[in-house]
Amino acid sequence: MDLSAVIDGFGVVLEPVNLVYCLVGVIVGMLVGVLPGLGPAATIAILLPITFGIEPVTAIIMLAGIFYGAQYGGTITSVLLRLPGEASSVVTVFDGYALARQGRAGTALGIAAVGSFIGGTVSIIALSLVAPLVAGFALDFGPPEYTALALLGILLVATVSGGGRVKALVAAAVGLLLATVGRDGFTGGQRFTFDNLSLADGIDFVPIAMGLFGLGEILYNLEERHRAVQAPATVANAWPSRKDLRQSRGAIGRGSVLGFLLGILPGGGATLSSLAAYAVEKRRSRTPERFGRGAVEGVAGPETANNAAATSSFIPLLTLGIPANATMAVIFGALLIQGVTPGPQLVEEEPELFWGVVNSMYIGNILLLIMSIPLVGVFVRILRVRPAILAPITVLVTLIGVYTVNNSIFDIALVIAFGLLGYVMKKLGFDPGPLVLAFVLGALLEENLRRSLIIFDGDPTGFVGRPISGTLLVIFLAVALLPAMQALRARRREKAGESLERV
Repeated sequence: MDLSAVIDGFGVVLEPVNLVYCLVGVIVGMLVGVLPGLGPAATIAILLPITFGIEPVTAIIMLAGIFYGAQYGGTITSVLLRLPGEASSVVTVFDGYALARQGRAGTALGIAAVGSFIGGTVSIIALSLVAPLVAGFALDFGPPEYTALALLGILLVATVSGGGRVKALVAAAVGLLLATVGRDGFTGGQRFTFDNLSLADGIDFVPIAMGLFGLGEILYNLEERHRAVQAPATVANAWPSRKDLRQSRGAIGRGSVLGFLLGILPGGGATLSSLAAYAVEKRRSRTPERFGRGAVEGVAGPETANNAAATSSFIPLLTLGIPANATMAVIFGALLIQGVTPGPQLVEEEPELFWGVVNSMYIGNILLLIMSIPLVGVFVRILRVRPAILAPITVLVTLIGVYTVNNSIFDIALVIAFGLLGYVMKKLGFDPGPLVLAFVLGALLEENLRRSLIIFDGDPTGFVGRPISGTLLVIFLAVALLPAMQALRARRREKAGESLERV
Protein backbone atom coordinates (compact mmCIF):
# COMPACT_ATOMS: atom_id res chain seq x y z
CA MET A 1 0.00 0.00 0.00
CA ASP A 2 1.37 3.42 -1.02
CA LEU A 3 1.20 5.54 2.16
CA SER A 4 1.83 8.76 0.24
CA ALA A 5 -1.30 8.09 -1.84
CA VAL A 6 -3.29 7.47 1.35
CA ILE A 7 -2.08 10.76 2.85
CA ASP A 8 -2.86 12.59 -0.40
CA GLY A 9 -6.35 11.08 -0.17
CA PHE A 10 -6.87 12.79 3.19
CA GLY A 11 -5.76 16.03 1.56
CA VAL A 12 -8.49 15.55 -1.06
CA VAL A 13 -11.16 14.91 1.59
CA LEU A 14 -10.18 17.93 3.69
CA GLU A 15 -10.74 20.33 0.79
CA PRO A 16 -13.68 22.56 1.85
CA VAL A 17 -15.90 21.63 -1.11
CA ASN A 18 -15.46 17.89 -0.46
CA LEU A 19 -16.14 18.31 3.26
CA VAL A 20 -19.35 20.18 2.45
CA TYR A 21 -20.54 17.50 0.02
CA CYS A 22 -19.63 14.77 2.51
CA LEU A 23 -21.79 16.54 5.10
CA VAL A 24 -24.61 16.97 2.58
CA GLY A 25 -24.44 13.29 1.65
CA VAL A 26 -24.62 12.09 5.27
CA ILE A 27 -27.56 14.40 6.08
CA VAL A 28 -29.46 13.43 2.92
CA GLY A 29 -28.72 9.77 3.65
CA MET A 30 -30.11 10.03 7.17
CA LEU A 31 -33.16 11.83 5.81
CA VAL A 32 -33.66 9.12 3.18
CA GLY A 33 -33.41 6.41 5.82
CA VAL A 34 -36.11 8.15 7.87
CA LEU A 35 -38.54 8.22 4.93
CA PRO A 36 -39.72 4.59 4.71
CA GLY A 37 -39.51 2.98 1.28
CA LEU A 38 -37.47 5.59 -0.60
CA GLY A 39 -34.06 4.04 0.04
CA PRO A 40 -30.51 5.05 -0.91
CA ALA A 41 -30.68 3.40 -4.36
CA ALA A 42 -33.72 5.47 -5.30
CA THR A 43 -32.24 8.70 -3.92
CA ILE A 44 -28.88 8.24 -5.60
CA ALA A 45 -30.67 7.45 -8.87
CA ILE A 46 -32.76 10.62 -8.56
CA LEU A 47 -29.65 12.71 -7.77
CA LEU A 48 -27.55 11.34 -10.66
CA PRO A 49 -28.22 14.37 -12.91
CA ILE A 50 -26.96 16.70 -10.17
CA THR A 51 -23.55 14.99 -10.21
CA PHE A 52 -22.87 15.93 -13.85
CA GLY A 53 -21.56 19.38 -12.97
CA ILE A 54 -19.47 18.18 -10.00
CA GLU A 55 -15.94 16.80 -9.93
CA PRO A 56 -15.95 12.96 -9.94
CA VAL A 57 -14.35 12.55 -6.51
CA THR A 58 -16.73 15.12 -4.98
CA ALA A 59 -19.77 13.45 -6.52
CA ILE A 60 -18.83 9.95 -5.31
CA ILE A 61 -18.01 11.24 -1.81
CA MET A 62 -21.54 12.67 -1.62
CA LEU A 63 -23.19 9.50 -3.00
CA ALA A 64 -21.20 7.30 -0.61
CA GLY A 65 -22.33 9.52 2.29
CA ILE A 66 -25.94 9.02 1.24
CA PHE A 67 -25.46 5.25 1.24
CA TYR A 68 -23.99 4.75 4.71
CA GLY A 69 -25.98 7.65 6.18
CA ALA A 70 -29.21 5.92 5.16
CA GLN A 71 -28.27 2.84 7.17
CA TYR A 72 -28.57 4.79 10.42
CA GLY A 73 -31.54 6.89 9.30
CA GLY A 74 -33.63 3.75 8.87
CA THR A 75 -33.02 2.94 12.53
CA ILE A 76 -34.94 6.00 13.71
CA THR A 77 -38.30 4.92 12.31
CA SER A 78 -37.66 1.30 13.29
CA VAL A 79 -37.25 2.32 16.93
CA LEU A 80 -39.80 5.12 17.15
CA LEU A 81 -42.57 3.89 14.84
CA ARG A 82 -41.95 0.17 14.39
CA LEU A 83 -41.62 1.06 10.71
CA PRO A 84 -38.23 0.19 9.10
CA GLY A 85 -37.05 3.06 6.91
CA GLU A 86 -34.57 0.68 5.27
CA ALA A 87 -34.66 -3.03 4.48
CA SER A 88 -31.48 -3.40 6.54
CA SER A 89 -33.34 -1.99 9.57
CA VAL A 90 -36.10 -4.59 9.58
CA VAL A 91 -34.57 -6.68 12.39
CA THR A 92 -33.97 -3.52 14.47
CA VAL A 93 -37.75 -3.27 14.80
CA PHE A 94 -37.86 -6.38 17.02
CA ASP A 95 -35.87 -5.07 19.96
CA GLY A 96 -35.57 -1.36 19.12
CA TYR A 97 -39.32 -0.75 19.28
CA ALA A 98 -39.59 -2.93 22.39
CA LEU A 99 -36.98 -0.72 24.08
CA ALA A 100 -38.92 2.37 22.99
CA ARG A 101 -42.09 0.95 24.58
CA GLN A 102 -40.11 0.60 27.81
CA GLY A 103 -39.14 4.29 27.65
CA ARG A 104 -35.61 3.49 26.40
CA ALA A 105 -35.88 4.79 22.84
CA GLY A 106 -32.85 7.01 23.47
CA THR A 107 -30.81 3.98 24.56
CA ALA A 108 -31.73 2.10 21.38
CA LEU A 109 -30.88 5.04 19.12
CA GLY A 110 -27.67 5.77 21.04
CA ILE A 111 -26.35 2.20 20.92
CA ALA A 112 -27.24 2.06 17.21
CA ALA A 113 -25.23 5.25 16.61
CA VAL A 114 -22.21 3.90 18.52
CA GLY A 115 -22.40 0.52 16.79
CA SER A 116 -22.78 2.13 13.37
CA PHE A 117 -19.72 4.30 13.98
CA ILE A 118 -17.53 1.43 15.22
CA GLY A 119 -18.71 -0.99 12.52
CA GLY A 120 -18.19 1.58 9.78
CA THR A 121 -14.74 2.57 11.07
CA VAL A 122 -13.51 -1.02 11.42
CA SER A 123 -14.76 -1.76 7.93
CA ILE A 124 -13.03 1.33 6.48
CA ILE A 125 -9.69 0.32 8.04
CA ALA A 126 -10.08 -3.19 6.64
CA LEU A 127 -11.11 -1.74 3.26
CA SER A 128 -7.95 0.39 3.19
CA LEU A 129 -5.81 -2.71 3.78
CA VAL A 130 -7.70 -5.24 1.64
CA ALA A 131 -8.80 -3.20 -1.39
CA PRO A 132 -5.28 -2.62 -2.85
CA LEU A 133 -4.52 -6.36 -2.45
CA VAL A 134 -7.75 -7.26 -4.27
CA ALA A 135 -6.91 -4.75 -7.00
CA GLY A 136 -3.43 -6.24 -7.40
CA PHE A 137 -4.87 -9.74 -7.64
CA ALA A 138 -7.47 -8.51 -10.17
CA LEU A 139 -4.71 -7.33 -12.53
CA ASP A 140 -4.39 -10.99 -13.53
CA PHE A 141 -7.99 -10.94 -14.75
CA GLY A 142 -8.63 -11.23 -18.47
CA PRO A 143 -11.87 -11.68 -20.46
CA PRO A 144 -12.40 -15.30 -19.25
CA GLU A 145 -12.02 -14.30 -15.59
CA TYR A 146 -14.40 -11.34 -15.92
CA THR A 147 -16.92 -13.59 -17.69
CA ALA A 148 -16.88 -16.08 -14.82
CA LEU A 149 -16.96 -13.29 -12.21
CA ALA A 150 -19.95 -11.59 -13.86
CA LEU A 151 -21.81 -14.92 -14.03
CA LEU A 152 -21.09 -15.59 -10.36
CA GLY A 153 -22.15 -12.07 -9.37
CA ILE A 154 -25.50 -12.35 -11.15
CA LEU A 155 -26.17 -15.78 -9.65
CA LEU A 156 -25.24 -14.74 -6.10
CA VAL A 157 -27.47 -11.67 -6.30
CA ALA A 158 -30.36 -13.76 -7.60
CA THR A 159 -29.78 -16.44 -4.95
CA VAL A 160 -29.54 -14.15 -1.93
CA SER A 161 -32.04 -11.51 -3.06
CA GLY A 162 -35.42 -11.07 -1.41
CA GLY A 163 -38.60 -12.19 -3.15
CA GLY A 164 -37.60 -15.82 -3.79
CA ARG A 165 -34.95 -17.42 -6.00
CA VAL A 166 -37.17 -18.04 -9.02
CA LYS A 167 -38.49 -14.48 -9.07
CA ALA A 168 -34.98 -13.09 -8.63
CA LEU A 169 -33.70 -15.22 -11.53
CA VAL A 170 -36.58 -14.01 -13.72
CA ALA A 171 -35.79 -10.38 -12.83
CA ALA A 172 -32.09 -10.97 -13.58
CA ALA A 173 -33.00 -12.54 -16.94
CA VAL A 174 -35.05 -9.44 -17.84
CA GLY A 175 -32.07 -7.26 -16.88
CA LEU A 176 -29.75 -9.29 -19.13
CA LEU A 177 -32.26 -8.98 -21.99
CA LEU A 178 -32.45 -5.19 -21.57
CA ALA A 179 -28.63 -5.04 -21.66
CA THR A 180 -28.68 -6.44 -25.22
CA VAL A 181 -30.88 -3.65 -26.61
CA GLY A 182 -29.07 -1.42 -29.11
CA ARG A 183 -26.15 -1.76 -31.48
CA ASP A 184 -24.07 -4.95 -31.35
CA GLY A 185 -20.52 -3.92 -30.42
CA PHE A 186 -18.96 -6.68 -32.56
CA THR A 187 -21.13 -6.76 -35.71
CA GLY A 188 -22.80 -3.33 -35.64
CA GLY A 189 -26.25 -4.90 -36.07
CA GLN A 190 -29.34 -3.48 -34.37
CA ARG A 191 -30.97 -5.58 -31.64
CA PHE A 192 -34.48 -5.10 -30.19
CA THR A 193 -34.62 -1.46 -31.32
CA PHE A 194 -37.86 -1.86 -33.34
CA ASP A 195 -36.52 0.77 -35.78
CA ASN A 196 -36.52 3.38 -33.00
CA LEU A 197 -33.46 5.63 -33.28
CA SER A 198 -33.67 6.49 -29.59
CA LEU A 199 -32.84 2.86 -28.79
CA ALA A 200 -29.95 2.57 -31.28
CA ASP A 201 -27.33 3.19 -28.60
CA GLY A 202 -29.11 1.03 -26.05
CA ILE A 203 -31.14 1.89 -22.98
CA ASP A 204 -29.45 4.37 -20.67
CA PHE A 205 -28.87 3.30 -17.07
CA VAL A 206 -30.36 6.47 -15.55
CA PRO A 207 -34.01 6.01 -16.74
CA ILE A 208 -33.98 2.38 -15.57
CA ALA A 209 -32.62 3.23 -12.12
CA MET A 210 -34.80 6.30 -11.63
CA GLY A 211 -37.88 4.46 -12.89
CA LEU A 212 -37.53 1.22 -10.90
CA PHE A 213 -36.09 2.64 -7.69
CA GLY A 214 -37.57 6.14 -7.81
CA LEU A 215 -40.99 6.27 -9.42
CA GLY A 216 -41.79 2.58 -8.83
CA GLU A 217 -41.04 2.80 -5.09
CA ILE A 218 -43.07 6.01 -4.76
CA LEU A 219 -46.14 4.48 -6.41
CA TYR A 220 -45.89 1.34 -4.30
CA ASN A 221 -45.36 3.17 -1.00
CA LEU A 222 -48.21 5.62 -1.63
CA GLU A 223 -50.53 2.64 -1.78
CA GLU A 224 -49.00 0.99 1.29
CA ARG A 225 -49.15 4.12 3.44
CA HIS A 226 -52.92 4.39 3.40
CA ARG A 227 -52.89 2.43 6.64
CA ALA A 228 -52.79 4.31 9.96
CA VAL A 229 -49.38 5.37 11.26
CA GLN A 230 -48.58 5.33 14.97
CA ALA A 231 -47.33 8.43 16.75
CA PRO A 232 -43.57 8.45 17.26
CA ALA A 233 -42.33 7.29 20.66
CA THR A 234 -40.83 9.86 23.03
CA VAL A 235 -37.04 10.15 23.01
CA ALA A 236 -35.52 10.79 26.44
CA ASN A 237 -31.82 10.25 27.18
CA ALA A 238 -30.16 9.51 23.84
CA TRP A 239 -26.94 8.00 25.13
CA PRO A 240 -26.48 4.39 26.31
CA SER A 241 -25.30 3.70 29.86
CA ARG A 242 -22.03 1.95 30.74
CA LYS A 243 -24.00 -1.23 31.40
CA ASP A 244 -25.56 -1.06 27.92
CA LEU A 245 -22.16 -0.47 26.30
CA ARG A 246 -20.59 -3.32 28.25
CA GLN A 247 -23.47 -5.62 27.34
CA SER A 248 -23.22 -4.71 23.65
CA ARG A 249 -19.46 -4.71 23.07
CA GLY A 250 -19.37 -8.36 21.97
CA ALA A 251 -22.28 -7.84 19.58
CA ILE A 252 -20.60 -4.75 18.12
CA GLY A 253 -17.31 -6.63 17.59
CA ARG A 254 -18.98 -9.62 15.94
CA GLY A 255 -21.24 -7.38 13.86
CA SER A 256 -18.21 -5.45 12.55
CA VAL A 257 -16.45 -8.60 11.31
CA LEU A 258 -19.60 -10.29 9.98
CA GLY A 259 -20.80 -7.15 8.21
CA PHE A 260 -17.42 -6.56 6.55
CA LEU A 261 -17.22 -10.12 5.20
CA LEU A 262 -20.82 -10.33 3.97
CA GLY A 263 -20.68 -6.85 2.44
CA ILE A 264 -17.95 -7.94 0.04
CA LEU A 265 -20.09 -10.73 -1.42
CA PRO A 266 -22.30 -9.92 -4.43
CA GLY A 267 -25.87 -9.97 -3.15
CA GLY A 268 -24.74 -9.78 0.47
CA GLY A 269 -24.94 -6.17 1.53
CA ALA A 270 -26.43 -4.50 4.58
CA THR A 271 -29.74 -6.38 4.72
CA LEU A 272 -28.25 -9.87 4.78
CA SER A 273 -25.56 -8.73 7.24
CA SER A 274 -28.10 -7.34 9.72
CA LEU A 275 -30.19 -10.53 9.54
CA ALA A 276 -27.13 -12.73 10.05
CA ALA A 277 -25.87 -10.60 12.96
CA TYR A 278 -29.23 -10.79 14.74
CA ALA A 279 -29.34 -14.58 14.28
CA VAL A 280 -25.78 -14.93 15.65
CA GLU A 281 -26.51 -12.82 18.74
CA LYS A 282 -29.73 -14.68 19.52
CA ARG A 283 -28.04 -18.06 19.12
CA ARG A 284 -25.04 -17.11 21.29
CA SER A 285 -27.11 -15.56 24.06
CA ARG A 286 -27.66 -17.49 27.29
CA THR A 287 -31.08 -15.87 27.52
CA PRO A 288 -32.45 -15.93 23.94
CA GLU A 289 -35.97 -15.32 25.28
CA ARG A 290 -34.99 -11.65 25.84
CA PHE A 291 -34.70 -11.07 22.09
CA GLY A 292 -37.81 -9.44 20.70
CA ARG A 293 -38.57 -7.99 24.14
CA GLY A 294 -35.90 -5.30 24.35
CA ALA A 295 -32.43 -6.87 24.17
CA VAL A 296 -29.80 -4.18 23.57
CA GLU A 297 -27.62 -6.69 21.69
CA GLY A 298 -30.51 -7.18 19.26
CA VAL A 299 -30.06 -3.55 18.22
CA ALA A 300 -26.26 -3.26 18.50
CA GLY A 301 -25.36 -6.33 16.40
CA PRO A 302 -27.53 -5.68 13.32
CA GLU A 303 -26.89 -1.92 13.29
CA THR A 304 -23.12 -2.46 13.48
CA ALA A 305 -23.24 -5.12 10.76
CA ASN A 306 -25.28 -3.11 8.26
CA ASN A 307 -22.93 -0.11 8.44
CA ALA A 308 -19.85 -2.33 8.15
CA ALA A 309 -21.40 -4.04 5.11
CA ALA A 310 -22.33 -0.70 3.52
CA THR A 311 -18.65 0.27 3.61
CA SER A 312 -17.11 -3.06 2.54
CA SER A 313 -19.45 -3.32 -0.47
CA PHE A 314 -17.25 -0.63 -2.08
CA ILE A 315 -14.39 -3.17 -2.37
CA PRO A 316 -15.77 -5.23 -5.30
CA LEU A 317 -17.09 -2.05 -6.93
CA LEU A 318 -13.85 -0.05 -6.87
CA THR A 319 -11.35 -2.89 -7.34
CA LEU A 320 -13.19 -5.32 -9.66
CA GLY A 321 -15.84 -3.12 -11.27
CA ILE A 322 -18.51 -5.49 -9.90
CA PRO A 323 -21.38 -3.85 -7.95
CA ALA A 324 -22.27 -5.98 -4.92
CA ASN A 325 -25.84 -4.71 -4.56
CA ALA A 326 -28.44 -2.45 -6.15
CA THR A 327 -27.13 0.76 -4.57
CA MET A 328 -23.59 -0.05 -5.70
CA ALA A 329 -25.00 -0.59 -9.20
CA VAL A 330 -26.37 2.97 -9.17
CA ILE A 331 -23.03 4.35 -7.91
CA PHE A 332 -21.32 2.28 -10.62
CA GLY A 333 -23.49 4.12 -13.16
CA ALA A 334 -22.56 7.44 -11.57
CA LEU A 335 -18.85 6.63 -11.96
CA LEU A 336 -19.31 5.71 -15.62
CA ILE A 337 -21.23 8.93 -16.23
CA GLN A 338 -18.27 10.81 -14.71
CA GLY A 339 -15.90 9.06 -17.13
CA VAL A 340 -14.38 6.87 -14.40
CA THR A 341 -14.19 3.10 -15.00
CA PRO A 342 -14.03 1.11 -11.73
CA GLY A 343 -11.64 -1.82 -11.81
CA PRO A 344 -8.14 -3.03 -10.96
CA GLN A 345 -6.47 -0.03 -12.60
CA LEU A 346 -8.41 2.51 -10.53
CA VAL A 347 -6.01 2.42 -7.56
CA GLU A 348 -3.03 3.15 -9.84
CA GLU A 349 -4.63 5.45 -12.42
CA GLU A 350 -6.99 7.44 -10.14
CA PRO A 351 -5.37 7.30 -6.66
CA GLU A 352 -6.83 10.66 -5.62
CA LEU A 353 -10.36 9.48 -6.40
CA PHE A 354 -9.88 6.04 -4.85
CA TRP A 355 -8.28 7.17 -1.60
CA GLY A 356 -10.37 10.35 -1.50
CA VAL A 357 -13.58 8.28 -1.47
CA VAL A 358 -12.19 5.72 1.01
CA ASN A 359 -10.85 8.35 3.42
CA SER A 360 -14.04 10.41 3.18
CA MET A 361 -15.78 7.57 4.97
CA TYR A 362 -13.73 8.24 8.13
CA ILE A 363 -14.97 11.84 8.14
CA GLY A 364 -18.50 10.78 7.20
CA ASN A 365 -18.73 8.32 10.08
CA ILE A 366 -17.58 10.96 12.56
CA LEU A 367 -20.17 13.39 11.19
CA LEU A 368 -22.80 10.66 11.42
CA LEU A 369 -22.00 10.01 15.08
CA ILE A 370 -22.00 13.74 15.95
CA MET A 371 -25.29 14.53 14.19
CA SER A 372 -27.30 11.34 14.69
CA ILE A 373 -28.69 12.10 18.14
CA PRO A 374 -29.28 15.92 17.91
CA LEU A 375 -31.19 15.54 14.61
CA VAL A 376 -33.61 12.88 15.87
CA GLY A 377 -36.20 15.54 16.82
CA VAL A 378 -36.05 17.03 13.30
CA PHE A 379 -36.51 13.65 11.66
CA VAL A 380 -39.49 12.85 13.89
CA ARG A 381 -41.18 16.04 12.66
CA ILE A 382 -40.49 15.06 9.04
CA LEU A 383 -42.27 11.77 9.68
CA ARG A 384 -45.45 13.75 10.27
CA VAL A 385 -45.40 15.25 6.74
CA ARG A 386 -48.08 13.57 4.64
CA PRO A 387 -46.89 11.30 1.79
CA ALA A 388 -49.41 13.09 -0.45
CA ILE A 389 -47.18 16.17 -0.21
CA LEU A 390 -43.76 14.49 -0.41
CA ALA A 391 -44.54 12.09 -3.27
CA PRO A 392 -45.48 14.66 -6.00
CA ILE A 393 -42.38 16.73 -5.21
CA THR A 394 -40.17 13.64 -5.53
CA VAL A 395 -41.81 12.61 -8.82
CA LEU A 396 -41.34 16.11 -10.25
CA VAL A 397 -37.65 16.15 -9.26
CA THR A 398 -37.22 12.69 -10.81
CA LEU A 399 -38.73 13.65 -14.18
CA ILE A 400 -36.88 16.96 -14.40
CA GLY A 401 -33.65 15.23 -13.45
CA VAL A 402 -33.89 12.54 -16.11
CA TYR A 403 -34.78 15.10 -18.78
CA THR A 404 -31.67 17.15 -18.02
CA VAL A 405 -29.38 14.17 -18.76
CA ASN A 406 -30.00 14.07 -22.53
CA ASN A 407 -32.77 16.69 -22.96
CA SER A 408 -34.90 13.81 -24.18
CA ILE A 409 -38.67 13.35 -23.87
CA PHE A 410 -38.06 9.68 -24.72
CA ASP A 411 -36.10 9.29 -21.46
CA ILE A 412 -39.10 10.63 -19.53
CA ALA A 413 -41.29 8.03 -21.24
CA LEU A 414 -38.76 5.34 -20.26
CA VAL A 415 -38.80 6.48 -16.62
CA ILE A 416 -42.60 6.27 -16.54
CA ALA A 417 -42.53 2.83 -18.21
CA PHE A 418 -39.93 1.47 -15.80
CA GLY A 419 -41.71 3.14 -12.90
CA LEU A 420 -44.87 1.20 -13.76
CA LEU A 421 -42.77 -1.95 -14.19
CA GLY A 422 -41.18 -1.38 -10.77
CA TYR A 423 -44.61 -0.90 -9.19
CA VAL A 424 -45.93 -4.13 -10.75
CA MET A 425 -42.79 -6.01 -9.69
CA LYS A 426 -43.19 -4.88 -6.07
CA LYS A 427 -46.87 -5.84 -6.10
CA LEU A 428 -46.04 -9.31 -7.41
CA GLY A 429 -43.19 -9.83 -4.94
CA PHE A 430 -40.29 -9.30 -7.37
CA ASP A 431 -37.19 -7.49 -6.14
CA PRO A 432 -36.03 -4.93 -8.77
CA GLY A 433 -32.43 -5.15 -7.50
CA PRO A 434 -31.43 -8.26 -9.53
CA LEU A 435 -32.81 -6.63 -12.70
CA VAL A 436 -30.65 -3.53 -12.30
CA LEU A 437 -27.57 -5.52 -11.30
CA ALA A 438 -27.98 -7.91 -14.21
CA PHE A 439 -28.42 -4.94 -16.56
CA VAL A 440 -25.16 -3.41 -15.30
CA LEU A 441 -23.29 -6.72 -15.45
CA GLY A 442 -24.90 -7.76 -18.75
CA ALA A 443 -22.67 -5.63 -20.94
CA LEU A 444 -19.58 -6.82 -19.04
CA LEU A 445 -20.69 -10.44 -19.36
CA GLU A 446 -21.50 -10.32 -23.09
CA GLU A 447 -18.39 -8.40 -24.14
CA ASN A 448 -15.98 -10.60 -22.19
CA LEU A 449 -17.75 -13.84 -23.09
CA ARG A 450 -17.48 -13.10 -26.80
CA ARG A 451 -13.85 -11.97 -26.48
CA SER A 452 -13.06 -15.16 -24.56
CA LEU A 453 -14.63 -17.35 -27.24
CA ILE A 454 -12.53 -15.54 -29.85
CA ILE A 455 -9.40 -16.23 -27.76
CA PHE A 456 -10.38 -19.90 -27.36
CA ASP A 457 -11.42 -20.28 -31.03
CA GLY A 458 -14.97 -21.02 -29.94
CA ASP A 459 -13.99 -23.75 -27.46
CA PRO A 460 -15.89 -23.13 -24.15
CA THR A 461 -13.65 -25.59 -22.27
CA GLY A 462 -10.94 -22.92 -22.36
CA PHE A 463 -12.58 -21.28 -19.33
CA VAL A 464 -11.86 -24.35 -17.20
CA GLY A 465 -8.21 -24.49 -18.30
CA ARG A 466 -7.39 -21.13 -16.67
CA PRO A 467 -6.93 -21.32 -12.87
CA ILE A 468 -8.91 -18.22 -11.82
CA SER A 469 -11.83 -18.57 -14.24
CA GLY A 470 -11.96 -22.33 -13.60
CA THR A 471 -12.16 -21.77 -9.83
CA LEU A 472 -14.87 -19.13 -10.23
CA LEU A 473 -16.91 -21.47 -12.44
CA VAL A 474 -16.63 -24.25 -9.85
CA ILE A 475 -17.96 -21.81 -7.22
CA PHE A 476 -20.70 -20.83 -9.70
CA LEU A 477 -21.77 -24.46 -10.08
CA ALA A 478 -21.67 -25.03 -6.31
CA VAL A 479 -23.93 -22.01 -5.67
CA ALA A 480 -26.27 -23.01 -8.50
CA LEU A 481 -26.62 -26.60 -7.23
CA LEU A 482 -26.86 -25.71 -3.52
CA PRO A 483 -30.68 -25.17 -3.46
CA ALA A 484 -31.26 -28.52 -5.20
CA MET A 485 -28.96 -30.29 -2.72
CA GLN A 486 -30.72 -28.67 0.23
CA ALA A 487 -34.13 -29.70 -1.14
CA LEU A 488 -32.88 -33.27 -1.65
CA ARG A 489 -31.60 -33.44 1.93
CA ALA A 490 -34.93 -32.15 3.26
CA ARG A 491 -36.83 -34.85 1.32
CA ARG A 492 -34.52 -37.58 2.65
CA ARG A 493 -35.08 -36.38 6.21
CA GLU A 494 -38.85 -36.37 5.69
CA LYS A 495 -38.74 -39.92 4.31
CA ALA A 496 -36.52 -41.03 7.20
CA GLY A 497 -38.96 -39.48 9.68
CA GLU A 498 -41.94 -41.18 8.01
CA SER A 499 -40.20 -44.56 8.10
CA LEU A 500 -39.40 -44.15 11.83
CA GLU A 501 -43.04 -43.27 12.55
CA ARG A 502 -44.20 -46.44 10.76
CA VAL A 503 -41.82 -48.53 12.85
